[in-house]
Amino acid sequence: MNKGVYLALFSIGLAQGVKIPIHFFKKKEWRPDLFFGTGGMPSSHSAGVSTLTTYIALQRGLPTFDFALSLVYGLIVMYDAQGVRRQTGELTLKVNSMNDLIEKIHKEESLEYKQEAPKKLKEMLGHQPEEVVGGAVLGVLVGVIGHLLTKKDRKLSKFKLRF
Repeated sequence: MNKGVYLALFSIGLAQGVKIPIHFFKKKEWRPDLFFGTGGMPSSHSAGVSTLTTYIALQRGLPTFDFALSLVYGLIVMYDAQGVRRQTGELTLKVNSMNDLIEKIHKEESLEYKQEAPKKLKEMLGHQPEEVVGGAVLGVLVGVIGHLLTKKDRKLSKFKLRF
């Protein structure tokens, strides 16, 4: 069993689930569909990689190849979550607003123009930096708690082997 993977997946699910009440308190709007969406507070990408990196650091130590690999991978994922994906989301907002403008222009024409309306692109792709940090903090907490629980499990299994 790879407890690090289980903890990281749990952390991702927890981050996705926490988005619903956070959105409700901010916007007074209940949106359970946010569990399956991207973007928002906290970043599940950051939570997952931070959990795994924290768990590896506590289980195997900082000077290990496992930790180095997880840390570098995690930093790339978090950078991408708030960098490239965020810029893509902002571009999507502009494309969608252009579609709205084109629709208004066509409605004002005297000629009848029929075109199937394009589907709006999903606008919430990436994260604000504070959403990435929020996910990272959640991930570190889950990683530490997972390590502590795993530590207890190992002590219990050693105790059981003696009897």
